[in-house]
Order: sequence, then structure tokens, then C-alpha cells
Amino acid sequence: MLGAYVENVRKNTPLVHNITNYVTVNDVANVLLACGGSPIMSDEPEDVEDITSICGGLNINIGTLNQNSIKAMFLAGKKAQELGHVLLLDPVGAGASALRTNTAINLMKELSFDVIRGNISEIKTLALGSGTTKGVDADVADAVTEENLDEAVAFVKTFAKEAGCIVAVTGAIDLISDGEACYVVRNGRPEMGKITGTGCQLSALMTAFLVANKEDKLPAAAAAVCAMGLAGEIGFRHMKPEDGNSTYRNRIIDAIYHMDQETLDQGANYEVR
Repeated sequence: MLGAYVENVRKNTPLVHNITNYVTVNDVANVLLACGGSPIMSDEPEDVEDITSICGGLNINIGTLNQNSIKAMFLAGKKAQELGHVLLLDPVGAGASALRTNTAINLMKELSFDVIRGNISEIKTLALGSGTTKGVDADVADAVTEENLDEAVAFVKTFAKEAGCIVAVTGAIDLISDGEACYVVRNGRPEMGKITGTGCQLSALMTAFLVANKEDKLPAAAAAVCAMGLAGEIGFRHMKPEDGNSTYRNRIIDAIYHMDQETLDQGANYEVR
């Protein structure tokens, strides 16, 4: 059961440093507060080493890159690694441009990440060293489905072994593997794709879960994925006819705020392969 990992986040109040997407930075901060964590945002190269030193985890999201933020990612990442902090990479849009792809690949070469979390197109790009994506969204041709699930699980396990870390592929069906076991998660709603930033929020949430559950990183990562997907389900159930995607975004964060051990244990929909 995965609910205990939520309670550990609330007990430990993990402080997470986020070098993240400008489009979603406010939602990232709020989802961390909602789960019981504490957010801090900094991407100034002269600031990030000090900031990441006081945190327990670093969430690197390449969604809105610039030369300063790229420099900050390497500086903060090396400091976090030196201190033994949890380190997560969200390769937003890898494959959409050479800058994004090369930055993500170089980060992987220089840093030892605990988790790489992205959509299937982004993860395939990193596994192959090149690729294309539909903007920051997964290409429909890459989608994980029930029909290609065995193949997708094998791919994620193989890449996790090669990368030496947990790999989380999120989409309609989520796959989270350390190279040995693979959690297959079927929580969530298709409407979550109409909100900018649910993936960015999940990366921050996952970082907090790993900081609070360092001895059980794989199930903690799976718990974060289940919690986010379940929040999408709960939030959607509270939608009114006049509500739209802006309200839905807030309802998801509210559902994370109210998430507890019992709720996640009852609502998590997963299997382990």
C-alpha cells in the first residue's frame, strides 16, 4: 500500500528547490504546499548553490530554458549531488529543439539523477539521444496503450537500467521503473491534459515524496504518480457544469491538499510487473 508515503511527506515537510518552468512555477509551489512540503524557487547562478544546500531535493525542469538557467541547473545539480540530495530531471520538450535535447542529455551525463520523469516522447528522445516531440506534449504515435504495454514496460525497464535511476513515463498509463520492477498506474483523467503544468507539478510532488521516503524511492515515486492521478479523478468529480480548466487546476491542488493515507490506499490503481 502506498498511502504511508503521503503521511511521511506531511510529517517531514521536505524543502524542495525548484529550477522550473516559468509558465507553471506558481502551481508547482502550491502543489508542494498542498502535499505538506515546502517550495523554494531560484535559478540565479550566484544563488542556487546556497539555496540547494539548505534543501533536501532538487527538481530540475527544462521547460523554459535560457543560458542563465542552464548554468544554474549544472551548478545546483552538482551541489545537490555532492550533498546526497534527491535529484530529479523533468526533460520538458526534449526532442522539440536541439537546445532542450542537448541540455537534458548533458545534464544526464554530468549528474546522477534519482528520477527522470517525462512523457513517452521525451523519454524516448533521451534513450535514443535524439528524437522529436509535438511541442511539449507526447506524440500520439508514442502513446502507451494496453495494446503495446508489454513493449513499453520492457523499454522503460531497459532505459532505467542504462540510466542508473528510476524512470517515470507519465501519460494515459503511467510506468515507473528502477530497471527491475515496474509500477503500471492507471489513475488520472484525460481532462488533465487540458491544464498546463500537471506534469511540472508531478515532478515537484515526486521530488518531495522521495525526500521524505529516501529508503523506498521506487514505491515513493509510484505513490506520487498515483496521488496526482487520483487528485485528477477527485477534482473532476467536484466539477460543476459552469467550471472549466482553470477551476479544474485548482480542484486538483485542493485534492492533493486533502490527500491522506486512507484516500490514496483506497484510490490508487496500480500493478507491479
